[in-house]
Amino acid sequence: YSGSLTNLYIFLTGLANLTILQVLDLSGSSSNCLKYLSHLKVLDISHNQLSGSLSSTITSLTSLEYLDLSYNNFEGPCPLSSLANHSKLEVLLLSSTNNMLLVKTENFLPTFQLKVLELANCSLNVVPTFLLHQYDLKYLDLSLNNLVGDFPSWMLQNNTKLEVLFLTNNSFTGNLRLPNTKHDFLHHLDASSNNFIGTLPQDMGTILKKLLVLDISNNHFEGNIPSSVGEMKELIILHLSKNNFSEDFSTPFLTGCISLWFLDLSDNNFYGQFFSKDLNLTQMEFLYLENNKFSGKIEEGLLNSTKLYQLDISHNFLSGHIPHWMGNFSNLEILLMSNNCLEGNIPVQLLNHRTLKLLSVSENYLSGSMTSSFNLSSLKHLYVQKNALSGPIPDMLFRSSKLMTLDLRGNNLEGQIPDQICQLRRLGMMDLSHNRFNGSIPSCFTNMLQWTIENVDLFGGELSIFPPLGFCYIGTYYNSTLDLEVCKRDMFTSPQQVKVEFVTKNRYELYNGSNLNYMVGLDLSCNELTGNVPSEIGDLQKIRGLNLSHNCLSGSIPRSFSNLQMIESLDLSNNRLSGQIPAQLIELNFLSNFNVSYNNLSGLIPDKGQYSTFDESSYRGNLYLCGPTINKSCNSAEETPAIKSKGREDEDDFVIDMVSLYWSFGASYVTVILGLFAILWINSFWRKRWFYFIDALIML
Repeated sequence: YSGSLTNLYIFLTGLANLTILQVLDLSGSSSNCLKYLSHLKVLDISHNQLSGSLSSTITSLTSLEYLDLSYNNFEGPCPLSSLANHSKLEVLLLSSTNNMLLVKTENFLPTFQLKVLELANCSLNVVPTFLLHQYDLKYLDLSLNNLVGDFPSWMLQNNTKLEVLFLTNNSFTGNLRLPNTKHDFLHHLDASSNNFIGTLPQDMGTILKKLLVLDISNNHFEGNIPSSVGEMKELIILHLSKNNFSEDFSTPFLTGCISLWFLDLSDNNFYGQFFSKDLNLTQMEFLYLENNKFSGKIEEGLLNSTKLYQLDISHNFLSGHIPHWMGNFSNLEILLMSNNCLEGNIPVQLLNHRTLKLLSVSENYLSGSMTSSFNLSSLKHLYVQKNALSGPIPDMLFRSSKLMTLDLRGNNLEGQIPDQICQLRRLGMMDLSHNRFNGSIPSCFTNMLQWTIENVDLFGGELSIFPPLGFCYIGTYYNSTLDLEVCKRDMFTSPQQVKVEFVTKNRYELYNGSNLNYMVGLDLSCNELTGNVPSEIGDLQKIRGLNLSHNCLSGSIPRSFSNLQMIESLDLSNNRLSGQIPAQLIELNFLSNFNVSYNNLSGLIPDKGQYSTFDESSYRGNLYLCGPTINKSCNSAEETPAIKSKGREDEDDFVIDMVSLYWSFGASYVTVILGLFAILWINSFWRKRWFYFIDALIML
């Protein structure tokens, strides 16, 4: 439902006579008539589009025990003093969606004792003082309020039965100070995205021994992880990313965390070997270690985590070969190993994995040819760029019918681009640039790159972890018991985000999340491709980036390129293209980058539409182009461009390769000298004559 509270009057008027109504749920769809519902105990109007100010009639509903007004578009001041007489109230949910609701808590001394309080995104700025008088809280959410000051440890002291505490996305500072006594009820603490500093309390694992979820990511913590954390045997989620922690992981502090299911240590300064044989994380499914300083080989301790679903060890200093046993994780769907010092080849076992959907081994020192035994039937994203792989592309790769992004750039791959590549009907982005591919461009590209990337929600969006679990907790107080397995799965409906680099506008752009829905691209630049540009490429109507530069392509620019209505970047530079720039290309209304420099093009340069925005740099190196864009009149053309173009090709046939000339001259010189010395060494007669000749020259 959308509108104001008053607009519900007609619907609710009929409810006015239901004076003993106890439960009213309008969620997913309060006017003055609400005041007659004096026995109402539960009121839920959450997740609507209600706007305006909160109705003052709620003040009269003093029998309320459960009040949920969250996730609407309310705005303006909302004094909690209007609930001062609601002595039976146990659950109050008032989270805002538009950051326009100003909850006022000053001079408020309630008569109720809450069990559940949610005031997320309510512009509080300070911790409400009335919480000093609350002692029965089990669930408290004060996130997204720009709260300042130290960690409110008194909340834990006052509410000994507190189970869930959300303080995320505030401005708390100072050290994380905990109570001196154990808190056995707290099982979810989220203090992420604040400004906490210093080290963690050494007795943290002792005081909060029953924690299931700990998230203190995106702060400024430093130093070591307390060894007492190993005492948290029930801990299933540990999120420490984006801090300044620094510790040698040779010390196995996690060995006691036998229930760990999710571990994120990314973006810190951890170092040493992580995968020691003592590591026994048998329940681990999500492991993120990227952007640290881990080094050494990948040890077999990781083998104990047989349930691994996602593994990210990218941007470290790991070395050695990729272990063949990494293909034994039967549930693994995402494996990120880029930006390390790994060497050797990609194991056959990994290239035959049946569940992998995302594999990235880019920017390592991998070498050798890609094995012909290639059967990644579930693979959707493959990144092998910037290694030293050689040989042809294996034909078996093209049986990965689900492949959506393929990046092989920056290797030493060679041979022709096989026609079988056109079997990849779902392919949205392909980068084969900076290799040694030769031959012609397959004309069957018209069969692929036709769709935008499908099912991007499988990988899109940021990793959203804790809010769904929070709702699971709320449900325990009024519904069934908490099912952690169900809640854990709900938290990870969107796995790790896919990030794709693709060159457009003369630079590499990063596409991720929902942006992948709109990016379709093909990059074959910096190879040794020959022949004409296939006119069939003009049928790729949804393509946004096309780069064929730095090859040996000849012929004319296909007129069919005028069909590329969505294209934004088109680079055909540094080839041997001839003829005119098709006038029909002015119909490309989204084109923002166009480069045909260093070809043999001729004739008038288009200057309408998007072409009026391009300067001389897009056309340099074409002697017979003319037009206002390059300040050259077409009437002053010296000779017929077609004839001159042919003449230029003939000239190219007679161009002297100076480097080869110098090497040939040097080799000939050395050969003559060595031959002369050999003759003098073998033939004594000529040797004597040589010395006589030298003596005669000296006497002169």
